[in-house]
Amino acid sequence: MSGTARIRQARAAEFVARMVLGAMAASVVAVALFVLGYIVFHGIGAIDWTFLTQIPKDRGREGGIFPVIVGTVYTTLGTAALTLPIGILAGVYLSEYAPRNYTTRAIRLAITNMAGVPSIVYGLFGLAAFVLAAGFGRSILAAALTLTCMTLPVVITATEEALRQVPQDLRQASLALGATRLRTIYRVVLPAAAPGIITGSILGLARAAGETAPILFTGAVFQMRRTPDGPLSQFMALPYHIYAQVTSVPGWNPTLVWGTALVLVAGISAASIAAGIWRSAQRRKVTW
Repeated sequence: MSGTARIRQARAAEFVARMVLGAMAASVVAVALFVLGYIVFHGIGAIDWTFLTQIPKDRGREGGIFPVIVGTVYTTLGTAALTLPIGILAGVYLSEYAPRNYTTRAIRLAITNMAGVPSIVYGLFGLAAFVLAAGFGRSILAAALTLTCMTLPVVITATEEALRQVPQDLRQASLALGATRLRTIYRVVLPAAAPGIITGSILGLARAAGETAPILFTGAVFQMRRTPDGPLSQFMALPYHIYAQVTSVPGWNPTLVWGTALVLVAGISAASIAAGIWRSAQRRKVTW
């Protein structure tokens, strides 16, 4: 086969690969848009000021979801407050300080295995460890600790991978100018890796906000006529409210259930968009 024929064959293979990959990407986007459009179409009719500010009535068939929104926000913020410092610091240690030995490989393997554990298992663990053994009872704190255990592998892995993408030349240049290793990490490496860290953190927290099984065992309740009054209070949450409505309420109101789903998706999407805007701004500031 001549050189020209090989070039044509390679270009044809590249064209086919691009078409296949493009079709797959378009399929993923189309499915996501279809799901989002379906939720908006069925739930937009429930969205009004009353729905967002009143308490549920008649077991959720009427009224609003204000305590449900507040409980979800409290639980997600508690999870973020526990997960982000631990996860980011652990990722920094594994990337910048941990020696390359059997212990470090075992730790990374354990983190990978944690990421694959089903959420229902985390719920049972949270029930045993935080609700019963630690004595926190069914509460926001117990739920946030359980969701932290579930989210940590995502944040640690994202942090470690983002730090690995930072060129070694930046570290060496900083050290050559007299900066300590800690100052180099804090002032040079972390700002450069921040977009990737934020992306992983948002993905992990978005998953935590939408989980039902872990909070089912650790603090979520179906009906409350007030908002939580502290970290040891039980709470209502959007994903559990949807689950309970569909499975436990005869004659449940589809419009209100879809409206609740729309609020959950809109909240997660808003956080993701805000993080994306910040990430894009940070990337424009960092060049290497």
